[in-house]
Amino acid sequence: MSGHNKWSTIKRKKEKTDAARGKMFTKYIREIMIAARLGGGDPETNNRLRVAIQGAKAVNMPNENIKRAIQKATGEGGGVTYEEVIYEGYGPGGAAIYIYGTTDNKNRTAADIRHVFGKHGGNLGDSGCVSWMFEPKGLITVNTEQYDEDTVMAAAIDAGADDMQTADDLYEIYCSVDAIENVKKGLETAKIHVNTAEMTRIPQSTIKLDEKDQERVLKLLDRLDELDDVSDVYNNVDW
Repeated sequence: MSGHNKWSTIKRKKEKTDAARGKMFTKYIREIMIAARLGGGDPETNNRLRVAIQGAKAVNMPNENIKRAIQKATGEGGGVTYEEVIYEGYGPGGAAIYIYGTTDNKNRTAADIRHVFGKHGGNLGDSGCVSWMFEPKGLITVNTEQYDEDTVMAAAIDAGADDMQTADDLYEIYCSVDAIENVKKGLETAKIHVNTAEMTRIPQSTIKLDEKDQERVLKLLDRLDELDDVSDVYNNVDW
């Protein structure tokens, strides 16, 4: 899981800034709108919407923003229509890069991503060129300072988690996508506060890069992550 952990840590550090917090709001608003449009506006019957709302609340998004996003998606309010997009490609040194985003203009988003790849030594690939390398997983995070590792791991495994790792100041708990809610509830039942609960993608294998290519890949990932239409960026680098 090296490719995921390093970049996750970098992104979490960035998310402490106001600008990154605004991007997180945008990410979750769009995800809520897509989930509500596809599965309806009731989180009790729409698991994807429920997970998106939990993520939004974890970054302190006001309830009014969440309600308004659902209303827009279900036709109760006007506004743009967002759709999911996936882009795949290769960075310096052959690093596989998988990008998930939401957009109201596919042509604009594709052009922006292609420009970033070209400027930073990468190549935007065809659909399916790297997606097979990345397995969808549920990811739940808990602060390490508040809880003992054994206590968290025991509660997580009992609730259906597959694995747990420590990254900086967080326990990263992995499970199947379908088990996200059950694991979250199991932790909360054990009086363990959950920071975030969301879907991620884990590389099935990783590659080693020299220091120069690592720096180039990090710069490429950083620029992709700054694009408004990009929600998540995954890579298979063994950092």
